[in-house]
Parts: sequence; C-alpha cells; structure tokens
Amino acid sequence: MPPKTSIHRDEWEKRLHEVQISKNELNILVMDYLVNGGFKTAAEEFGREAGLSSPVDLESIESRMNIREALQRGDIGEAITRVNDLNPEILDTNPALYFRLQQQKLIEYIRQGRIAEALEFAQIELAPRGEENPEFLADLEKTMALLAFESSPMAPPAVSDLLSPAQRLRTASAVNAAILESLSQGKEAKLVGLLKLLSWGESMLDERAEFPKLNVSEGTFS
Repeated sequence: MPPKTSIHRDEWEKRLHEVQISKNELNILVMDYLVNGGFKTAAEEFGREAGLSSPVDLESIESRMNIREALQRGDIGEAITRVNDLNPEILDTNPALYFRLQQQKLIEYIRQGRIAEALEFAQIELAPRGEENPEFLADLEKTMALLAFESSPMAPPAVSDLLSPAQRLRTASAVNAAILESLSQGKEAKLVGLLKLLSWGESMLDERAEFPKLNVSEGTFS
C-alpha cells in the first residue's frame, strides 16, 4: 500500500476558505434545521431577520411538537388523535407506524401496571396485526415479554429498554419523520445529513491521507 499523503493544516484551511458558500445558502440550512426540529418561535424570528419564508406552514410545527410532547409523556391516544387531525392519511398509509404506536400504547399499559387491559389490548389490537404482518411479531413478542419480567432486574436489556425514556423518544422520532415526509420535508434536517456526509468523506479520505479532522462538538480541527 502506498504511503499516505500528508496535508498540513495551513493548506487544509486554505482549501476550505476557497469554497464559496453564500449567506443565503447558510440561512436556508438554518431555517431547515429550525423547522425540522420544531422550533416554531425561533423559525419565525429567524425568517423575519433573514428574509426567508418557512418551507412548511408554521402551524404544522406546533402540531408536531404537541404530538411529540404527548408521546414523551406516554399519552398515545392523544398523539394518535392529533396525528389524524393533522393528516389522517399518515397512519392510514403507514401500517408499520400505526403498529409502532399501538405497541407503545401496550408498553404504557404495562408501565402503569394495568395488566388485564394490556392483555386485552394485545389480543384485540396487536395480535391480528401480527398475524397479517409477520414482521411485527418479533416486536410484539418482545413487548409481551415485559409481562414475564415485570419489575424484575433479570429482564434482558432488549426487553427492559422498552420501558426507558429512549423508547418513547424513538417512537416520537418515527412519528415526526412520517409527518415531515407527508409535508414533503426531509425526514431529518439537511444539516444532519451534511454532517453524516462529512463523517463518511473523512473516513474515505483517511484511507489515503493524513489531514486535519474536524471536531464537530468544538468546531475546531485536530
């Protein structure tokens, strides 16, 4: 394997400064991030200052945040109602997402110790969907395993993790992405996509060259 090319920091920064990016392009990235993240007030203020209009109706941002907040506090019924009020086709055309919400509702029953209701709900609402869509069965079985390990420290991590706040966040993120897609917005902020592309580019270049790498958290090169 040939030796790696070495690119010194001064040369690297010089090349970066030669890349021309307009202020308007940066403003669009910021606006996209604010809209995607649900920062309605910040998006309104930034849009006025930068002379940009939001790519989506700003009221839909508030609706998304209300849905996310409902999911994060475990109120799945309210979240489903709000999603349908926003656009009933989101769940009608996405059976996997609807199953995920129903799975989360089952988790909340178990979390609250409402075991009889959990069993009835699983039998009536989730079991038939698992029969129709075998890919749902593994998630249903894992959720039902919570009953076997209720309040037990012996529960496998994959099972006990269903009761963690991270599980609610994952469900909220999936719903948020589906809503954004229905609004013809990307599922994630363009800035996040660019950072992923940057990471991939650095890993490819690292195979052939020594160069200053960006510390994203600090905004500096190492």
